Amino acid sequence: MASKDEKKATRAAKRGKRRETWSNLKQAFVLTRKTDKKLVPYMAGAGIGAAGVVFVVVWLVSGKPLIGIPVAVAAGVIAAMLIFSRRAQKSMFGQAEGQPGAAGWMLSQRLRGDWRLTQAVAGNAQLDAVHRLVGRPGIVLVGEGSPVRVRGLIASEKRNLSRIAGDTPIYDFTVGNGEDEIPLAKLNRKLLTLPSNLSKGEVSALETRLTALAGGGRMPLPQGPLPQGAKMRNMQRATRRTRG
Repeated sequence: MASKDEKKATRAAKRGKRRETWSNLKQAFVLTRKTDKKLVPYMAGAGIGAAGVVFVVVWLVSGKPLIGIPVAVAAGVIAAMLIFSRRAQKSMFGQAEGQPGAAGWMLSQRLRGDWRLTQAVAGNAQLDAVHRLVGRPGIVLVGEGSPVRVRGLIASEKRNLSRIAGDTPIYDFTVGNGEDEIPLAKLNRKLLTLPSNLSKGEVSALETRLTALAGGGRMPLPQGPLPQGAKMRNMQRATRRTRG
C-alpha cells in the first residue's frame, strides 16, 4: 500500500494538474474571445438552450421539476464547453494560417492516426518546407509556403523518394487557401480519407529505409506558427482537454 507521503504527493500532483488545466482553459478563452466576438453569445445561447430543453424533458418524464435542475445545469455547461472547444479550435487555426511552420506545428501537435512524421525533409531560406509522413496509406508529402516554390521542393523530394520507396504510393498536398490547396484546418481530415495500402510491418520497414534520407540537409524551421507559437500550444492543450 502507498505510504502517507506517497498519497500526499499524488494528491499534490493532481491539484497541480487541475490548476494547469484551468490556467490553460482561461488563457484559451481570453485569446479566443479577442478574435471571436461571437464566442460568449454562442456559448450562452447553447448553454441556456440545452439547459432549458433538458429541464423540460426531465420535468415531463419525472413530474418533479427539482430533479431536472442539476441535470439541466450539467447539460448547459457541457453544451457551452462544446461550443467553446469548436470555436477555440477554429480561432487557433485562423491565427496559425499562413504563418511559417504552421503545417509542421499542426502535424506534430494534432496529427491523428498511426503516422511517422519527419519535419522539413526539404526547405529553403524563405521558410518554404516539405514535411514527410509515413503511414498505412504510404508516403505523404505536405508542403507549406509559396505554392510555386513548394511545387519544386515536392517534385525534387518525390524523385529522391522514388529511388527508395519503389511502388509505395506517394501523395502530396500543399497547405493554403488557393486552388488545389488544402486549408490548414482540413489537413487532418484529408489525411484520414487516404486508403490503407501498407501493413504495419511494411510501414516500419519503409520508415527504416527512409531514415537514410534524414542526413544533415534539413532546413531549420520554426517549431510552431510564428509569432504566437507558445499561445497556440496552450490553446491546443486546452481545446483538446475540453473535448476529451
